Amino acid sequence: MGFIEEGRQLIQDFVTPEIRSIDARLSAVEKRLESFETHVEKRFDSVDKRFDSLESKMERNQAQVLETLNRMENYSHILERLARVESKLQNVA
Repeated sequence: MGFIEEGRQLIQDFVTPEIRSIDARLSAVEKRLESFETHVEKRFDSVDKRFDSLESKMERNQAQVLETLNRMENYSHILERLARVESKLQNVA
């Protein structure tokens, strides 16, 4: 048996099984990573839905606040006008 053949035999006997073992372990790690990525994506989707829901609630609340402020401004103008009318009525009487 020549030196090259002994080298090949050594590789086949020791290195190739190790490479196969490493490949199998790497495949297992890749599968776990894919599973983890799927889990993380689902969690992010859930968080996104929560943020969308909160954003909708905030927009509704903002609209309600603006509407209430607008009504309060209108009431303020009405009260000012009423005060002026009452003042004129007191001056007339």
